Amino acid sequence: MNIVKLSAAALVASVAFTGVAVARDQIQIAGSSTVLPYASIVAEAFGENFQHPTPVVEGGGSGAGRKKLCEGVGENTIDIANSSSRISKSDIETCAKNGVKDIQEVRIGYDGIVFASDINGPKFAFTQADWHNAIAAKVLKDGKLVENPNKTWKDVRADLPDQPILAFIPGTKHGTREVFDEKVIIDGCKENGTYEAQLAANNNDKAAATKACGAIRTDGVSVDIDGDYPETLARIAANKNGIGVFGLSFYQNNTDKLQVATMAGVTPSVETIAAGKYPVSRPLYFYVKNAHLDVIPGMQEYVEFFVSDEMAGPNGPLAAYGLVSDPELKKTQEAVKARTPMGPLN
Repeated sequence: MNIVKLSAAALVASVAFTGVAVARDQIQIAGSSTVLPYASIVAEAFGENFQHPTPVVEGGGSGAGRKKLCEGVGENTIDIANSSSRISKSDIETCAKNGVKDIQEVRIGYDGIVFASDINGPKFAFTQADWHNAIAAKVLKDGKLVENPNKTWKDVRADLPDQPILAFIPGTKHGTREVFDEKVIIDGCKENGTYEAQLAANNNDKAAATKACGAIRTDGVSVDIDGDYPETLARIAANKNGIGVFGLSFYQNNTDKLQVATMAGVTPSVETIAAGKYPVSRPLYFYVKNAHLDVIPGMQEYVEFFVSDEMAGPNGPLAAYGLVSDPELKKTQEAVKARTPMGPLN
């Protein structure tokens, strides 16, 4: 009889996983709609090339995936959470409270957030300030903070198309929304001078001014999309005035239906993101519950396979789909092989 030596974390997990070999032998993954297609590509290739079942990959949003990851340890909890934004301190605290203590942060590469509209409509060239002026709850007019009066993009900036403002933006549970708020709306608020006015209105309280900058109008001009990118695409198909927020890779796979806008004079592409020129890009992650690594069959192999040169490298299928390969992929590979848990957030 072979005796298997387990780490302390794996030993604890094995108690929670009594009978797991029979109960569950598939890796369970949930989270970001942006990471979903990449994870699906890897899962299918894993099922074809390894002696393990194809992992089950579901969407639901970054926040929802991290919440599921932090529910606890055991066969009724997921193994990996995909995320298009970084895990938060509150997520880590929830995980720890529920016994999920060793978590790996795995950065798979980079993606851009793009602004796309119907392929037969007018072309757009945006700045972050334009988007703040279009959908923020309050904007600066004649030196005063007022409820947003803008109805068309031409109202926002005279050289933009005379088309009604209708924005389909990610709902608050999506990691894309966090990046959109920070790198588009808040940056735009600072760019167009509204932040200074909010500071004055909030007694120089920076947190309050930032929160006020990020408030979105609620008159129907901006619509939260709680589903995945195909829902946003369907909304634009139903209303040609709509402009949607997408991941670069989704847009690149729908260029027969969508045209993309420039942002701050830069066209989003793998090249402009890799060069650091496109202003609205973000790293993509997945988070691994280390306590499951020695219990769920094939889980360590899956994690290593995902970040291998063959999959996540610049010539791999993920790059072909639209992922911008991480220039520090080698470091990630080494950390994954060593099962290095993430340290405190910076």
